[in-house]
Amino acid sequence: MAEGGGGEKANGSTAHVFISYASQDVAVANAVVDALERHGVECWIAPRDVVPGEFYAGAIVHAIDAAKVIVLVLSKSAAASQHVLREVERASSKRHPVIACRIDLAPLPADLEYFLNTSHWLDASDVGVERALPKLVDAVERTMAAEAAVLPGDTGVEVKAAARLTQPRPFSRRSHRLNRPVFALSVLIALGLGYLAANKLWFWKRTASERPVATVAPPATPVAPTVSEKSVAVLPFVDLSEKKDQEYFADGMTEEIINLLAQVPKLYIPARTSSFYFKGKSTRIPDIARELGVAHVLEGSVRKSGNRLRLTAQLIRADNGYHVWSQTYNRDLVDVFKVQDEIANAVVQALQISLMGGPLTRQRGGTQNLEAYQLYLRAGDSTNQNSMASLEEARTDLEHATKLDPTFGLAWCSLAMHYAVAAENGLIPPQEGFERARRLVQQALQLSPDVSDAHAILSYVKSSYDWDWPGAETEARRALVLDPTNTRAIAFSGALYMTLGRWADADRQLRLALARDPLSPWRNLNLGIELYSAGRYAEAETSFRRVLNLAPAFISGHYYLGKALLAEERAQEALTITQQEVDEGNRLNLLPIVLQAVGRKPDADEALHVLSTKFADDAAFNVAMVYAYRGDRDKALQWLDRAYRQKDLGLVEIVGEPLLKNLADDPRYKAFLRKMNLPD
Repeated sequence: MAEGGGGEKANGSTAHVFISYASQDVAVANAVVDALERHGVECWIAPRDVVPGEFYAGAIVHAIDAAKVIVLVLSKSAAASQHVLREVERASSKRHPVIACRIDLAPLPADLEYFLNTSHWLDASDVGVERALPKLVDAVERTMAAEAAVLPGDTGVEVKAAARLTQPRPFSRRSHRLNRPVFALSVLIALGLGYLAANKLWFWKRTASERPVATVAPPATPVAPTVSEKSVAVLPFVDLSEKKDQEYFADGMTEEIINLLAQVPKLYIPARTSSFYFKGKSTRIPDIARELGVAHVLEGSVRKSGNRLRLTAQLIRADNGYHVWSQTYNRDLVDVFKVQDEIANAVVQALQISLMGGPLTRQRGGTQNLEAYQLYLRAGDSTNQNSMASLEEARTDLEHATKLDPTFGLAWCSLAMHYAVAAENGLIPPQEGFERARRLVQQALQLSPDVSDAHAILSYVKSSYDWDWPGAETEARRALVLDPTNTRAIAFSGALYMTLGRWADADRQLRLALARDPLSPWRNLNLGIELYSAGRYAEAETSFRRVLNLAPAFISGHYYLGKALLAEERAQEALTITQQEVDEGNRLNLLPIVLQAVGRKPDADEALHVLSTKFADDAAFNVAMVYAYRGDRDKALQWLDRAYRQKDLGLVEIVGEPLLKNLADDPRYKAFLRKMNLPD
C-alpha cells in the first residue's frame, strides 16, 4: 500500500510535499519527512496526516492535488505497487514535479517509467539514504523555487529557495497561461544543466534493463556521483603495542577524532559504526572510500611502551593514494587527549576547511584522565552485551572511572543507565534502581548541565518509572536540542512515543536511532518491541533475532523473540525459544502462555503457580497477561491493579500488547488505561 505527503493537514497548515511510498519502505519515508520538516518544509504522509474518520483514498487524492512537489521513495516494492502507480499518475495529471529518491536498483515497469520520464531523481542506492537526505532536501527546495518562479506570489520556503537560483526571464501573464508546460520544462532543463555544471547532486544511472529517468535527454555517458573533497572516513587506529593490550585505547582515539571532526559543518564524516565495519578487514583504501562515499581516509596506529606513547596518523587521498598529511607524535600518556585534538585540527587544516564554530572542542562531560576514559569505553561494550556477567563488569568499571575522575559527567550518566537497566532486568528492585539512576543523573547535570545524555536518561526515568509522559517528552526534547545526533536520546524519544501509541513517530525515531547505530543490540531490541506492539510481528521477529545474533546472552532476548513467534501463531517454536531464555524470571514470564498454546495445560498451570508466587513482586504485569490470555478477565484486572501499585516496569508496553486483546472491550480495562493517562 502506498502512502504519501502534501495538502491540507489536520492542524490546518498547508503541506507542500506529498510523500509517496510503498508500505515496506515506511522507515525511509519517515526519515525523508523528518529531514524535510527539520528544514521547514511541510509534508503530508499517510497514515499520519489522514484525519480520523476521513475516507483514506480521498484524503490521498486531495493531498496530491494540493501539493507543490511529490517525493517518491522509489524501490522494488514501490515499482510493484499499484497504489504508488496511481499516486504518480495523479501527480502527473496535475503536472506536479516528481522527485524520485531511488533506494535500490530494481527495474521500473513500463507504466511507471512512462510517468517518470520527465521527472528528476536522486540515487541513494549506493551512498545510503542517510547521506542522500541533505541532497534530497536541497532538491525539493530548488524544485519548489522553480515552481514559485512559474507561479509568482507564493511565500515562505519557496521564496527563500528561489533567492538562491538564477532568476528566469520575465514573461507575460498571457504567455504564462498559454505556455506553462513549456516554461516549466525549460526551468527544469536549466536547473539540470546547473546541477551538472556545479558538480552537485543530480546524476543519471543506466541499468541493463531500463533507460534513465531524467529531466532532459541523458548524456552519452552517465555522470558519476560527485564525492565532496571535504569528506574523510576515520578508520579504527591499529594497536601495534607489543602486548596488543591497547585496543580499547586505539578505538577510543578513533571515536574521539570522529566526534571532534563531526563538529565541522562543511565536513562529511561517516559515523563510527560505518567506519568500524572495516576493522580487522584487509580492504583496500579506494574500496573503503567508495563504500563510504568519501574522498579521503584517515588511518593511524598506536604503540605503547612503558609510559610513552607513539601515535602515527596519515591522511590519504583515496583515488590516487597520495599522502595529503602525516605526522608522528611521541608523547607521555598524560598528553593523549591533546594529541587527539592536534590530529583532528591537523586534518581540518589539511583539507583547508574554515571552522564556522571556532576551534574544535571536546565533548561535554568528558575527562582528561586516560585510565578513567578507557574504563568508560570498556563499560560501554559490556553494557551492550546485557548479560549478567557483562553488566557486573560494566558497573565495576564505571564506579572505578568515577572515582578516578569525579568530574567525568558521561561516566556518571553511564552508571545511572546501568542501574536503570539492572532494574529492568530484575537484578535489583525497580525503586532502588531508578531512584539511584535519578540521583546519578542529577549529579551529572550538576557537573555538566549541557550533557545531552543526562537529559536523555532523565527522560527515560520519567517515562519508565514515573509515568510522567509530558516530563519525559520535555527532557527528551532538551536532549535532542543539545545534540540532535544523540542516538540514545533519539531512541528514548521513540520508546516514549511507543508507550503512548504514537506508532508512526515511534517507528521514525527508532529507525533513525538504528540507522545511526545499526550494530547495537539495544537499538535493535527497541525497534523490535515497537514493531511487535504495532502488530508487525514478522518484522519484530527479524529485529529480535538480530539482537541475539549480536549478543547471544542478551537478557530478555529470547523472551521477546518468543512473544513475536507466538503472535505469528508458531507456538511450538515460541516454546523452544522461550526455554532458551537465560534469565529465569523472563523465562517464566512467558512459559505459562506458550505451554498452554501447545496444549500442555498442566505444565502451564505449574509454571503460572511458580511465576505468581516466586515473582509476585516483580512480574504482576506478566501474571495479568497470562490470565488475560486464558480469558479470565477478573483475575487479569486484579493483577493489573497490583502491577500499578508496584510500579511494574512492564506497564510501559501495555498499549498494543496482543496478549491483552481479550480485555480490549472491557470498560474496566479502558478505565485502567485512562488512569495511566494512556490511549484506550
